[in-house]
Amino acid sequence: MLILQAERDALLKPLLAVTGIVERRHTLPILSNVLIEKKGGQVGFLATDLEIQITTASADELPGEDFRLTTSAKKLQDILRAIPGNATVTLEQQDGGRLTLKAGKSRFNLQTLPAEDFPLLSVGNASDSSFTLSQRELKRLISQVQYAMAVQDIRYYLNGLLMQTDGNQVRLVATDGHRLAFASADVTATLPKAEVILPRKTIIELYKLLQDSDDEIKIEVLANQVRFSFGATVIISKVVDGKFPDYNRVIPLDNEKIFLIERVEFLHALQRAAILANEKFRGVRLVLAPGKMSILCTNSEQEEAEEELEIAFQGGTLEIGFNINYLLDVLTNLPADTLQLAFGDSNRSALFTIPDVSNFKYIVMPMRI
Repeated sequence: MLILQAERDALLKPLLAVTGIVERRHTLPILSNVLIEKKGGQVGFLATDLEIQITTASADELPGEDFRLTTSAKKLQDILRAIPGNATVTLEQQDGGRLTLKAGKSRFNLQTLPAEDFPLLSVGNASDSSFTLSQRELKRLISQVQYAMAVQDIRYYLNGLLMQTDGNQVRLVATDGHRLAFASADVTATLPKAEVILPRKTIIELYKLLQDSDDEIKIEVLANQVRFSFGATVIISKVVDGKFPDYNRVIPLDNEKIFLIERVEFLHALQRAAILANEKFRGVRLVLAPGKMSILCTNSEQEEAEEELEIAFQGGTLEIGFNINYLLDVLTNLPADTLQLAFGDSNRSALFTIPDVSNFKYIVMPMRI
């Protein structure tokens, strides 16, 4: 029975929006599938890993019968990607629980599993707080902090991102214990004081799906969940259970060696020096002196790279070491032309900020080289 006929991209685009969270091999086989449901003209796609659930729908009304089925998300994605972009795709439901996909002279028979067996996240109704931001603003906030999230840290609450609401402000904070990134934005709503930790996987998928546009995204904090709604897409994520460290305690307030530096010039100098950095420890030495900053990298083969930048700095000399990746990350992800750097001594964390802007801070701990 013919159940759907559509252009390839009308199916592929919404499918790609949900398949990022699907694991190829799962202890529960149906979680490797995508739930496809047609009601009226809209075709909806839903995927979940029981921690995150993403739903979206086709942009256009599509002809065909109403149906509800699940089939392999990755196989369907790979087939649609391999079909020419202007091809018309037809889906037919066969006896014995098979799905036939045809496009031109190509034909594919896929297994399905019953839609009624597909597990859905139970979603809380009562919203503790909700607010809206433009997609561009949320994407900017996430880009300024997400690189500082921990990866598979035993302190599981660091493998994610802290979202705080307070008054008319929303704050995002990420740390892996060696560096910390903070970004905030003002919202029109007056919000209760609350905080949740969003899993790393949620942040990565959300960032991929956000557009660089003024279209709004609605963010709702539910009981142990957060819901993001934008366009036809809804992401529901469980939150990480745990207590995020008090980030205000690690912000150095008395670093007296302060100067401005051009972000791109500093980034390019570090990228060149990093070529000869030790591959295991990735150390870089910054040497401050009146009017200049030297960047030094050496490796186990006794090779050495040195860069020198002119800076408006007349304070005392300082030599301090860092993991060069931690500096490259912040310089790559910040849109600002100029940064303010504040150093104390060689054992104190450095503070990176944007001049005259209070809504971004980056703190990085030094390392012994």
